Amino acid sequence: MDFARIFQSQKEFFNSHQTKNIAFRKENLLKLKNLLKVKEDQLYEAIYKDFRKGKFDTFLTELNLVYNEIDFFLKNLNKLSKPKKVKTALSLQPGKSYIHYDPLGVTLVIGAWNYPYQLTLSPMVSAIAAGNTCIIKPSELPENTMHVLADVINENFPSNYLHVIKGGIPETTELLKFRFDKIFFTGSPKVGQIVYEAAAKNLVPVTLELGGKSPAIVTKSADLEVAAKRLVWGKFLNGGQTCIAPDYLLVEESVKPKFLSLIKEKLQEINYSDGAEHYTSIINKRNFDRILGLVDNSKVVYGGKFNADSLYIEPTIMDNVTWEDPVMQEEIFGPVLPVISYSHYDDVLHKIIEGEKPLAAYLFSHNEEEKDKLIKLVSFGGGCINDTLMHITSDYLPFGGIGNSGIGNYHGEFGFLTFSHQKSVIEKTTWGEPDWKYPPYTDKKMHWLKKVM
Repeated sequence: MDFARIFQSQKEFFNSHQTKNIAFRKENLLKLKNLLKVKEDQLYEAIYKDFRKGKFDTFLTELNLVYNEIDFFLKNLNKLSKPKKVKTALSLQPGKSYIHYDPLGVTLVIGAWNYPYQLTLSPMVSAIAAGNTCIIKPSELPENTMHVLADVINENFPSNYLHVIKGGIPETTELLKFRFDKIFFTGSPKVGQIVYEAAAKNLVPVTLELGGKSPAIVTKSADLEVAAKRLVWGKFLNGGQTCIAPDYLLVEESVKPKFLSLIKEKLQEINYSDGAEHYTSIINKRNFDRILGLVDNSKVVYGGKFNADSLYIEPTIMDNVTWEDPVMQEEIFGPVLPVISYSHYDDVLHKIIEGEKPLAAYLFSHNEEEKDKLIKLVSFGGGCINDTLMHITSDYLPFGGIGNSGIGNYHGEFGFLTFSHQKSVIEKTTWGEPDWKYPPYTDKKMHWLKKVM
């Protein structure tokens, strides 16, 4: 495929200024939504073939979020794109100050395999809403979803506006050589470094949505029944293959026996058996083997079963885990939950702070001081108190990481800003200007300068 031709055609189309038209953007957002709805059955079939993700989970965690993002922009795009009048400093009077929101240009969105629709289409929606063209590179690991995304986009939109590139590492490597106006990548910190390095060669701005070991803390003040239910759902959704899933559990020692018992009850109630419609398989054999390699069978207190033929790993709880265990040295990204008990809340917060900044953090507590300390002392991308994952669903909250877990954010207005340049404009009158900034400089002018600046 001639990547250079597609890139150049998008550059030329962007320079025609058609994408700056708000009606054009909204028309294409609505067209995309309608196409996805018409193609829903094919989308469900493709993702099920890739890793047995069921229809309900696909709608809940993928398509519904994309639809909501489109609806947000259809409702708010006129307001978001309108130049914003701001205060004008005294030194700039008489005059007016504005912020204009300009699209960046030709953008590249590199999607992730674990939520192949949501994590590919949502940033693309933000790029469209902000007035850009977009080249989309879905992950090649869920091969069927890659093909269906290419069919939906490439058969219904001109390639000089939106185009899906199929392929793997060679194709991505080739794309990263081009001087895009923005690159948006979702994936691991390791690959994020490669993308960041490639972008730096062309001074291309980058948003990186990465991952890390996201902690979940349960204190003795928590509603243990609710905590167990919400923690089990958030951890084992999508087979544990969620970048913001609780990676490990820190539970106060005095309530650990009861809480682990409640977790086991919830796991049995939900029935994460091999072939269950609400439980996906692991994406491929390499990840299957990697996850099993993190399991210490001597510490397993629930689960541990697996089926290599169906790439199934049963939800597995490991107790009496230490910070030095292999399972605590990397992001698990699978259905294994290590449990570490603690006695002092402050100690466990300091331990989290010592590590890389996580993409998410979760606290189950009714103690206001505990809540306050987590939020004020621990740096993390985003999270929940008394729930898991749900912060990602809001169009009114930025989603993104910090440090090793990512750079930048998106969703709703924040996605619009991510794919926009905030251009500062001062409009001055041609009358009434004081002459203090012009030579000759005098003590009197210095006196007034110090007052107004």
